[in-house]
Amino acid sequence: MSDLFADAARERLPGVAPLALRLRPEHLEDFIGQRQVVGAGSALARAIAEDRVASSVFYGPPGSGKTTLARIVAATTGSAFEELSAVSASVADVRAVIARATERLGTGGQRTILFLDEIHRFNKAQQDALLPAVETGLLVLIGATTENPYFEVNSALLSRAQIYELEPLSVEDLAVVVRRGASELEAEVPEELTALIARKAGGDARAALNTLELAWQTAQAEGTALEGRHVEDAARRRPVVYDKGGDAHYDFISAFIKAIRGSDPDAALYYLAAMLEGGEDARYIARRLIVHASEDIGMADSHALLVAVAAAHAVEHVGLPEARLNLAHATIYLARAPKSNSVITAIGAATRDVSEHGALRPPKPLRDAHYRGAKKLGHGEGYVYPPNDPSGYEVDNLPDELKGTTYYEPSGSGEDTG
Repeated sequence: MSDLFADAARERLPGVAPLALRLRPEHLEDFIGQRQVVGAGSALARAIAEDRVASSVFYGPPGSGKTTLARIVAATTGSAFEELSAVSASVADVRAVIARATERLGTGGQRTILFLDEIHRFNKAQQDALLPAVETGLLVLIGATTENPYFEVNSALLSRAQIYELEPLSVEDLAVVVRRGASELEAEVPEELTALIARKAGGDARAALNTLELAWQTAQAEGTALEGRHVEDAARRRPVVYDKGGDAHYDFISAFIKAIRGSDPDAALYYLAAMLEGGEDARYIARRLIVHASEDIGMADSHALLVAVAAAHAVEHVGLPEARLNLAHATIYLARAPKSNSVITAIGAATRDVSEHGALRPPKPLRDAHYRGAKKLGHGEGYVYPPNDPSGYEVDNLPDELKGTTYYEPSGSGEDTG
């Protein structure tokens, strides 16, 4: 009886399934976007067409096509296709898949492909249970993850898999997705609303189709044509996809600093806003601003360090959300400031000499002479006090072995003129 109900449910599912699920392509030629991964002639496209897909991990943001690609492999392969979700699967489930794969290979010579959704959720024990089967080729593993696999997946598994990074879909690709959805719904969607939905989706095909479907249903319920207000209401506020403990944490702070270094205040402000909206620790951002002020601006504008430190104090004393103004203030100042890396270059060169030669003793005139007996050792003898004798400014104070060495070279940028 349960099978009867299950069969009936499967027959009716296409009528009630979300639009995004109904439109999921089954063939590679219908797949939209990710041309850098599955474009004509690409290694993965050929492997899918020739049914020789090797163990792979599809890594990218929600709605970029990870699961769809796995489904396309399932639809085209002659191998048995098994699927597990790392959220609910156990080590016992993994072992059961391996047992079935062993039986298939032994009795009929058929290989098995295992699709593991959200592979980053698998703990070490579960990943270790998979490893021997993947290593021997008993299983072809296809993992999907929104997290950087180099942070989350067993390195032994990664070494046996190809990593494919999927990007958020472009507005142009999303417009194609929306048009397909409109055709499926038999909905009249003007081009300006197609473009609006594509922009609101934030690179996520699933979000685009969900927005379209809800907006169209609302318009139909009102008995009106689809309007911008329906789209705005259906889209609402897109959630900020920002894993502050992982990949995005590093990517966004890297982009933030590089935008400041490149004197691009607009890009720097965008990445700052994305980090703050995503819940990044404001103190971490402030610390990076302080480092950047000396690393990339340094002597070209020494006030930059004061501004960065002041912003960090503001974060501690004012807190968010108001302190975002202080962080934005510092970000704009640092982005517009002249740039010089003479500070980091100088300390780097000095550090290399310390590493190579050790901490060489200062010349005797510079050594501490305040204690009894120091003069008998010659400490402080011959020291020229510069405020009283300007010739003291011309003395080379480096250890004897390094005299004549120059670490600080003025860049000529801004105030960094020597």
